Amino acid sequence: IRQKKALEKVYRIKRMAEDHPVAFVCPDLGDIARYAVVDDRAYRVMRRLLPGPYTFILPSTREVPKMVLRPRKTVGIRVPHHEVALALVRALGSPILSTSATIAGEQLNDPDDLVARFKEVDMVLDAGWGGLDPSTIVDLTGAVPNVVRAGAGPIDVF
Repeated sequence: IRQKKALEKVYRIKRMAEDHPVAFVCPDLGDIARYAVVDDRAYRVMRRLLPGPYTFILPSTREVPKMVLRPRKTVGIRVPHHEVALALVRALGSPILSTSATIAGEQLNDPDDLVARFKEVDMVLDAGWGGLDPSTIVDLTGAVPNVVRAGAGPIDVF
């Protein structure tokens, strides 16, 4: 999340508008509080559902680089239930950018398709097929959780 060239490359490869939000992956729930303001209500929700297929939108702290925020003061944070992603984040010692593997609305899951479609990517870490659905995005900045996008995580818990 601190590498400007990496962020710019993600936007360029995916052909995203500069104000399109990106999320990032943290290794665990305890690390989230460093990058987001987590009140008791948000903590209880996340403790129940993480690690898992959810991205939570929370107010950001000053630890989040401004380039990641793009005019917002909120941040999307994930703690996936995927040991390879978590091991990578732990090894790097810093959160990593996260965005769904889509281009022109098409969800890509096969690592071979990713290599073929995203030719500018320096490396693809093949950890097998990804899920067919993107994460469920839940905004926890208001008085009640707001499901922004239904995805792999069940929404009936809200």
